[in-house]
Amino acid sequence: MVFHPDFDNSNAQQTAVNPLLKYLQHQSPEVLAHIAKSASPEIREIISHNVQGLVGVLPSEHFNVEITTNRENLAGLLASAMMTGYFLRQMEQRMHLEENLASTSSIQPNSPKDK
Repeated sequence: MVFHPDFDNSNAQQTAVNPLLKYLQHQSPEVLAHIAKSASPEIREIISHNVQGLVGVLPSEHFNVEITTNRENLAGLLASAMMTGYFLRQMEQRMHLEENLASTSSIQPNSPKDK
């Protein structure tokens, strides 16, 4: 997934009132590409299924699928995919943290009485 930082340059008024959009537009393509690549394959798979569910998917070998939409609906779809990605990444980090805590809690340190 690649985010083009200049995707909404035609709407300067909206950019002025949306600090996140302004921030994203000032990021280098390398930073955005690095962030996009940091998603695990599991997260990418979930987002792919989510977007396919929103858009609708027919097997490409039997159908020639074309999707037409306007800028606002596409922006909503991209925002939904981004929010899903952020949520899933946080849940993935939480899962790993809980796994690490569970494994460390099973290792009991020696108490002073044992010495």
